[in-house]
Amino acid sequence: MSAKAYAEGLDRNAANHVPLTPLNFLDRTADVFPHRTAIIHGTFRQTWAETRDRCYRLASALVKLGIQAGDTVSIIAPNTPAMLEAHFGVPLSGAVLNAINCRLDADGIAFILRHGECKLLLVDREFSPLVVKALQGVSNPPRVIDINDLEAPAGAAIGETDYESFLAGGDPAFPGRWPTDEWTPIALNYTSGTTGDPKGVVPSHRGTYLMSLLQMTDWALPRAPVYLWTLPMFHANGWCFTWAITAAAGTHVCLRKVTAANVFTAISDHGVDHFCAAPIVMAGIASTPEAERRPLPRRVRVLTAGSPPPAAVLEAVRAMGFDVDHVFGITEISGTPVSCAWQTEWDELPADQQGRLQARQGVRAAALENLRVADPDTLEPVPRDGVATGEILIRGNTVMMGYLKNPGATAKAFAGGWFHTGDVAVVHPDGYMQITDRSKDIIISGGENISSVEVEEVLYRLAGVLNAAVVAQPDDKWGEVPCAFVELKPDAPLLTEVDVISFCRDRLAHFKCPRRVVFAELPKTATGKIQKFRLRELAGSRNAITQLAA
Repeated sequence: MSAKAYAEGLDRNAANHVPLTPLNFLDRTADVFPHRTAIIHGTFRQTWAETRDRCYRLASALVKLGIQAGDTVSIIAPNTPAMLEAHFGVPLSGAVLNAINCRLDADGIAFILRHGECKLLLVDREFSPLVVKALQGVSNPPRVIDINDLEAPAGAAIGETDYESFLAGGDPAFPGRWPTDEWTPIALNYTSGTTGDPKGVVPSHRGTYLMSLLQMTDWALPRAPVYLWTLPMFHANGWCFTWAITAAAGTHVCLRKVTAANVFTAISDHGVDHFCAAPIVMAGIASTPEAERRPLPRRVRVLTAGSPPPAAVLEAVRAMGFDVDHVFGITEISGTPVSCAWQTEWDELPADQQGRLQARQGVRAAALENLRVADPDTLEPVPRDGVATGEILIRGNTVMMGYLKNPGATAKAFAGGWFHTGDVAVVHPDGYMQITDRSKDIIISGGENISSVEVEEVLYRLAGVLNAAVVAQPDDKWGEVPCAFVELKPDAPLLTEVDVISFCRDRLAHFKCPRRVVFAELPKTATGKIQKFRLRELAGSRNAITQLAA
């Protein structure tokens, strides 16, 4: 029988086809576990039944205010209950959620509000002075609602009302405006904008639904996880864990300020068993003074992504009781669909070798359709030799719809039917990929390519180093040479430039070693990534000159 004959009379209908959306997770969890704790925030507790009511109240209040389907509703807040509620309440009103990085400057926030055409802005009072300044750069400013979070520092009221009063005017029985097409935007997330204005990444209801389930299966979340919010919810919607933890009927433990001491306290006080963190956060945990540590009552599972984590950091936190899984993802794919899947035979290897294997980005998750490391122009895969480099290309249902109002950047990103990540990697003989650099971070010295990641890995082995970053510095003879920026631990012995260079020369080919070492606190993004563009400016690299000229 032909496929056409099979399909005859087998049409989609309301019984067999419902648009995919992660918003459905809220009702299921509140129906089945209404009295289970949904949110912990300091001394505050809220059940799933209460959380559902508040999310629907928010949606209802937005509609009463005149918010239309497809309007942009923005929020500037750290990891708080209001930020989590917005991930359901805003899209349940039919609007698009725009969670803004609260560590941006006023100009950056103003650009996002203009570009996204924000109609309503929810603001945590800690950031009211910043928002007042940002709104001065918006010719058609949005309406503003103040969030008076119970743990927020003092801040002026700048909105027409406050969040709790706004919710009080909403109806918990509001049915919600559900998507009629899963290929519609659920959120608007902006890239960091380190090389110009940030790009507006648009994920769909379908993509975030699938990424939420991917996170649950690839990390193998248990039932009712107790999840600590160290990863900012404004970062790609918390890699979709805002929705995934809800689907697992877990508990969201909010954390306004991420410090190693606060992480240890939350684990001890609230029974935290899962969290996500950038490698720089893991480095902070690894270097926590003994006096600030608290013994872990259980093994705690951690997902780490961002820059490749140093093997030394992975070894250190594993010894402290953390089980770390290394994953890869970027805003444009809504989360982390690539992970370093652990092989049982690795259990017998020495700790340092395990650390090196675990530092790989790894392989695609079962719910990611395709992944390859290839020539970015021909799309031909590189050989599995651990040497040949190519760009990481991804194809799958969690990839963004595209960049808002930027068809040129969208077309370039999707050239050849693949999403081009801009990350350079090798593929090892076992099929596991490993990032060697961002394409813009490779240092070309005398015609030889130098991986900044390789040099950084060596620097992290040096006792006393908390954070390290390597960028290109112009050189009259070689074109470019490595320049190292090193941040020392607070109690570290004094190191000199000679110490660092000598340490590297004992472990690397001499042409790969830093020619200059700068000791300083490294600039970081809100998600803990080191801002290499700022370091390139300090080093006077050609990359920075190009960026400034643009």
